[in-house]
Amino acid sequence: MNILIIEDDEITLRETRKNLEKWNYNTFEISDFGNIVKEVKEINPNLILLDITLPYFDGFYFCEKIREFTNVPIIFVSSKNEKMDMIMAMNLGGDDYITKPFDMDLLITKIRALLRRTYSFNDELEILSFKNINLDINKRELIFENKSINLTQTEFIILELLFQKIGSYVSKDEIITKLWDEDAFVDDNVIAVNINRIRKKLKSSGLEDIIKTKKGIGYGLVED
Repeated sequence: MNILIIEDDEITLRETRKNLEKWNYNTFEISDFGNIVKEVKEINPNLILLDITLPYFDGFYFCEKIREFTNVPIIFVSSKNEKMDMIMAMNLGGDDYITKPFDMDLLITKIRALLRRTYSFNDELEILSFKNINLDINKRELIFENKSINLTQTEFIILELLFQKIGSYVSKDEIITKLWDEDAFVDDNVIAVNINRIRKKLKSSGLEDIIKTKKGIGYGLVED
């Protein structure tokens, strides 16, 4: 697996690279912080470690640009442990968040969990359907009219739960538990942020009002 480290602090970069290579990951780093998007396209990594504080533009900006062309897993790295930064990171398409100084064992655990749920698929075909929308569990993608709707890992996990319980509502606690079990980033606001982002993606594909909200109950794929 190829991991791209987008980090301008030499000490953090060196220590992270050394520990990742102990686990036999191939590591890459940015050579020109003015051309991060171009280098991401050229390297085509399996996972990105993205620092928030960078030269020229911050990690939030680059995450948004990267999400325009790939759903590669992104773990944000930050020296700030502020709730709003975490929420913004997830809202822009991040899959996880870790604060400096971080424990290398924790970082490796997060990386392994994210890579496992992103690239380890089942051999058997499994497609869940609601109306004319299909969720391909193996490929982890949403399909409508033979077109794929890109999903982040957190979005996929939430949708998988909703598709598994079609016709009923899923509570916020159930979704949080599912995300926790999948080693995903969990915060009280993550659910609403991701549901809204999924709805926007569905709307841009011509699908509106697919995910219903029942106040005090939860979210669901429920027939009118």
